[in-house]
Amino acid sequence: MLEIRPNCEHCDKELPNTSTEAMICSFECTYCENCALEIFENVCPSCSGNFVARPIRPNKMIEKYPASAKQIFKPKDLEKVKLNSKKFKKIPPEER
Repeated sequence: MLEIRPNCEHCDKELPNTSTEAMICSFECTYCENCALEIFENVCPSCSGNFVARPIRPNKMIEKYPASAKQIFKPKDLEKVKLNSKKFKKIPPEER
C-alpha cells in the first residue's frame, strides 16, 4: 500500500493526499510535478526510473488507511541530477 507521503522530497512543497501535483517513482520517491518533470526531467534522482501521478486515496479509505505524516526532505545535488537526467532521459523507462 502506498504511504502517500506529505511533501516533495526536493523542495518540501506540501503534497497532501488530495494533491494532483504529486508524482512518484516505483519506489515511491515523492516529488511535486515541477521538480519531477522540470528539474529531474522525468528521471528519478534515486533509482533513475520514471515518474507517474500519485493516485488520491478516496476519503472513505483515508480514514481507515491514513496518509503518512512522516516528512522526507532530502534536497538533491543539482549537478548530479543533471548528469543523471542527461544519461537516462532519452531512454524509455522500460529500457533503463
